[in-house]
Amino acid sequence: MKFPHDFLFGAATAAYQIEGAWDEDGKGPTNWDVFSKLPGKTYEGTNGDIAIDHYHRYKEDIRLMAEMGLESYRFSVSWARILPTGDGEVNQKGLDFYNDVINECLHYGIVPFVTLYHWDLPLTLEQDGGWTAKRTVEAFVKYAEICFRAFGDRVKHWITFNETVMFCGLGYLKGAHPPGISNDKKKYFQATHHVFYAHARAVEVYKSLKQYGEIGITHVFLPAFSTDDQPENVSAARHANEYETFWYYDPILKGEYPAYVVEQLKDNGWTPDWTVEELDTLRGNAAGNDFIGLNYYQPIRVERNREAAAFTEHTRETSTLAPGHASFDGFYRTVKMEDKTYTKWGWEISPQGFLDGLHMLKQRYGDIKMYVTENGLGDEDPIIEGEIVDVPRVKYIEEHLKVVKQAIREGIHLKGYYAWSAIDLLSWLNGFKKQYGFIYVDHENQLSRKKKLSFHWYKRIIETRGEEL
Repeated sequence: MKFPHDFLFGAATAAYQIEGAWDEDGKGPTNWDVFSKLPGKTYEGTNGDIAIDHYHRYKEDIRLMAEMGLESYRFSVSWARILPTGDGEVNQKGLDFYNDVINECLHYGIVPFVTLYHWDLPLTLEQDGGWTAKRTVEAFVKYAEICFRAFGDRVKHWITFNETVMFCGLGYLKGAHPPGISNDKKKYFQATHHVFYAHARAVEVYKSLKQYGEIGITHVFLPAFSTDDQPENVSAARHANEYETFWYYDPILKGEYPAYVVEQLKDNGWTPDWTVEELDTLRGNAAGNDFIGLNYYQPIRVERNREAAAFTEHTRETSTLAPGHASFDGFYRTVKMEDKTYTKWGWEISPQGFLDGLHMLKQRYGDIKMYVTENGLGDEDPIIEGEIVDVPRVKYIEEHLKVVKQAIREGIHLKGYYAWSAIDLLSWLNGFKKQYGFIYVDHENQLSRKKKLSFHWYKRIIETRGEEL
């Protein structure tokens, strides 16, 4: 079996992690421009001031993507490049840059897949309450409409938000991302609600413009499985799926929050300050979602937590998704299992977990169109005689693509695969220590680019439509 011809093979990046030029051509400061410079927050004090200088080298990078045969490129727009203060005057030079990137993609026949928000919030909005504030919602809707009008004649695939669970969870529960708040459950649930409401409003605006493209949202996909068939551990897995998956997917795809979580929020005093109008907006725009994006790296294996729910401050080293942590409410804990395989960073490698999770989504939401918007291996790539021999990455992506092919065969509506990432980029907290890309960036040699083994392998996969997988 080959992958269908309307299945998009792509790769992804994010603005803060590649662009640099943090204060050039009218761009405003973001929460990450400030947060990354706080002592101890990032590995060796790395930040996105220069990143990999994609802002000045986008033509070279997109040419390499074209040489690899990418059919589509998923990238994010930096909000503060378009609206330096978040909701004030438009910066024309910011629009010009993204017009150039889009046109460069189209020059090579690469389909642009644009993410509006990949974590870099204009600083003025962060200082005014970030995602807990209504101002940020209104500002996002304005920003989204500006982008739709500026780029929508050529961009027909839009993602509103990337990984709400990460920027809200690490921002308001674990303190490891901006705004660096720890264990504030009320603010966490308020922030997530505001994101879903902003998403629904943006969908409404997009549909009203009749640009005849598609719009959706991208979530982390972290399906939870019980460590065994003990009833208490099965209930722990259910609890994990309700909070880590259904809380994020239900308001988008069903237009309502999962009753299981809503009841517990009420009991604990964590219910967001939502209005009837906001809940009606979620309900009214659920049908407008054309797809859901899945960022899948690993499942979680869980058991009922029996220890006292002592809160621990999360640092750069402990805020990873590696197992061994209790949930924010102390109900379950993630477990490392002897019979599973793990990366150097302790993330489980489980293509089967992805397949099982896809069937869980289909069972709950029906035949929803999906894209794998991120999947890949973070590693320290070996360099042998000047060549980057990233065999583990090839193996990782190969096994996951086999499962994607199997899922399509089993009736799952998957329409594209975007490897994370197109090129080695800045990790938010781990600097350049951890590589994900098909293209190597040499920080000892003026950020020169070099093709890895995986570059040539992925090119072959795309050329043959994955027939040999």
